[in-house]
Amino acid sequence: MSLQTVRVDLGARSYDVVIGDGSLEASAEALKALCPRGRAIVAADAAALGHHRERLLAVLDAAGLEPVLIEIEGGEGAKSWARLEALVEAMLDANMERGEALIAFGGGTVGDLAGFAAAVMKRGCGFIQIPTTLLAQVDSSVGGKTGINTRRGKNLAGAFHQPALVIADTGLLASLPRREVAAGFAEVVKAGLIADRALFERLEAQGADALEGGALVRAIADAVAFKARIVAEDEFESGRRALLNLGHTFAHAFEAEARKGTLIHGEAVACGIVLALKYSARLGHCAADVADRAAAAFRAIGLPAAVSDLPGGPYDAEALASRMGDDKKNEGGAITLILARGVGEAFIARGADRADLIEFLKGETR
Repeated sequence: MSLQTVRVDLGARSYDVVIGDGSLEASAEALKALCPRGRAIVAADAAALGHHRERLLAVLDAAGLEPVLIEIEGGEGAKSWARLEALVEAMLDANMERGEALIAFGGGTVGDLAGFAAAVMKRGCGFIQIPTTLLAQVDSSVGGKTGINTRRGKNLAGAFHQPALVIADTGLLASLPRREVAAGFAEVVKAGLIADRALFERLEAQGADALEGGALVRAIADAVAFKARIVAEDEFESGRRALLNLGHTFAHAFEAEARKGTLIHGEAVACGIVLALKYSARLGHCAADVADRAAAAFRAIGLPAAVSDLPGGPYDAEALASRMGDDKKNEGGAITLILARGVGEAFIARGADRADLIEFLKGETR
């Protein structure tokens, strides 16, 4: 399949997401135009470099760019105040100017960290995303959310800072374990469940085949296009963009409570989405089979769809509810959830009944 390009329409700050195997090489001239001093300052995941260093350097060489590599150990540990400080200091040591662009090369954690560093560097410099995981290609690299974690939870410090270009080269995914690919695909399924019934039904019918070849490129492009439409409508998450967090209020609570190093974000999201749909049914918003269909779709690609299947437990209902109380979407001390009236019919539900939510979670965590 040829490359696909999705435009994120934000007026003067619009940018392209170039998707497909070979999009990295195809974007050499675009990289050159965004690096006016003839060098490429790259915040690079050390593991991703281990697999793709020669390819990255070859592309930068073809673009006539001198590489300045700042290696970062990926994973959630990268998203800390200490790592942010170290990255900004490295950028300053390189005498980076505001007119230059920082290139993030790696998974979502490196992209989130690098984007935040770019947002605060001399009050804002350019930013390019080259995501090397499926999760980052379909979700975190698009939309301008950047940030780090704090002791109170995930992504509680950050900024909205849009990239100038996203290069989602599916060839980079070949080095990933199957578990990582499946986890990333949770965000594609999520897009269908939020507001694209046709996408969900196609993925439901394809099962594990959706993770291969041209089907994967099409799925990524559809998920990115869906997210681009939402971001164009509500860039700063003051309304409709919150729908993109379907399942994430539960997921972030699981991630905060899980034993360190046991749980992948996409796994938590898959389980969180099923719980959000089950809770929707509990409140009478949708039929119970909506959650059943979502669970089956996730299990077909190898993802957990119940708390009992989720790594990193056991999980306590009251502890999870307490974590959910720290979510960024909350208002007036009350928990905000993303629920659904059916497949492709998500909505924002403010003021969740905390006691009822705890009772629900007790049933799910037994």
